[in-house]
Amino acid sequence: MMSKTLFDDFENTEEWKKEWIGMPEFIQNDSDKPYTQIIIRFKNQQDYKEFSNLINQNLTKKTKSIWFPQIERGLSANKLYVNES
Repeated sequence: MMSKTLFDDFENTEEWKKEWIGMPEFIQNDSDKPYTQIIIRFKNQQDYKEFSNLINQNLTKKTKSIWFPQIERGLSANKLYVNES
């Protein structure tokens, strides 16, 4: 017996529309996109630490990107969908 794939239940792809009545349209704001990006290279760990202190952000070896000024994460963490019907 073959296992189901993502699209095996294709006839029910419109099911979500029943729950979507009255929901707002999703609009991606341009303000959510960065104005620009730069790559900064550091010669040594001391320079890296100095930069971290200068911008007042905690940078680690795992840090791949940051926002400046630092943005507040989790603004939607306390949001909840409630079905009131």
